[in-house]
Amino acid sequence: MPWQEVSTMSLREEFAMLASQAGANRRALCRRYGISAKTGYKWLRRYGAQGRRGLADHSRRPASSPRRTASATEARIIALREKHPAWGGRKLARRLRDQGVPEVPAPSTITTILARHGLLNPVALAQPPYRRFEHPYPNAFWQMDFKGHFALTQGRCHPLTVLDDHARFNVTLAACADERGTTVQTRLTHTFRLYGLPERIGVDNGAPWGQDFVHTLTPLTVWLLHIGVQIAHSRPYHPQTLGKDERFHRSLKAEVIHGHTFGDLADCQQRFDRWRDVYNLERPHEALGMAVPASRYQPSPRAFPERLPPIEYAAHDNVRKVQAQGELFYKGHTYRIAKALRGYLVALRPTEEDGLCAVYFCHHKVAQIDLRQPCK
Repeated sequence: MPWQEVSTMSLREEFAMLASQAGANRRALCRRYGISAKTGYKWLRRYGAQGRRGLADHSRRPASSPRRTASATEARIIALREKHPAWGGRKLARRLRDQGVPEVPAPSTITTILARHGLLNPVALAQPPYRRFEHPYPNAFWQMDFKGHFALTQGRCHPLTVLDDHARFNVTLAACADERGTTVQTRLTHTFRLYGLPERIGVDNGAPWGQDFVHTLTPLTVWLLHIGVQIAHSRPYHPQTLGKDERFHRSLKAEVIHGHTFGDLADCQQRFDRWRDVYNLERPHEALGMAVPASRYQPSPRAFPERLPPIEYAAHDNVRKVQAQGELFYKGHTYRIAKALRGYLVALRPTEEDGLCAVYFCHHKVAQIDLRQPCK
């Protein structure tokens, strides 16, 4: 992935944080980010010695460490709050410590300072605690959804977001012109090339990954299954199934979208890219013990296949081709499967219940047919 000038520093920092983690495959990361191993190790040495400052092209004078007065610390708090108006005392305290500010006040003290300067939002009430669940390692499960679209000066923006369930690391934040399957596939291809393939992706039941509350396959989900990514649809009327991505949407709205006017999609994407760097690399996350998402994330070792892998079934499988209307013929009868599978070969395998047959596409069970009730 070539490093464009506008994003060089953020990509260097993301690369350095991911490559610094235990067990990281640094040479594979160099290939993913489109740099030589020599360049990658150079940035790692500089990052380890100087932090983010070491990633700049020109050396900077080392920051002195004078003992700051209370007024200087307070000014730093106010400046950080103005830069991130949605951050509270805990996030501000952690970020100041990460920046090396000496004698950072307690979060409650910072909240008092914000109140004294009129920087607290009186309607921002604390959410009640809830029990969190997360997958045990990165890339086991990604959550994907569209944030509600909004108007631009020219057109509308449909933000596509994809979040790693374990690390809360945002792998995709794209300003899209529509919510079509081809648009999502293009964005996911870019993401897969950089971060690799997850084991599963969670989606809701609407287009382009489903139809209403019937888990009908779509061309997009068929493509994902073909490259080896399983699909998990949320329960009907239960958006909390994708709760982490929904919470990400709230932060995106509060910290980026609310109160701002965007000219076009390119303008919107620039703002998204800047905030994504902040979210992944700087913004302390309460669910992670105030660590940043990049500290818990590693790209997947499963590389994106540039060519679709061949579909192979066992010799004893009953293999049939899905017809143009999403039907297949078996033992003189017709059975409806899914239009999205038209032209593909599927395998029929008997189940433990007499008369029922499971239909597999690649390694994924996609349907079940009752041999006793063929289509009329």
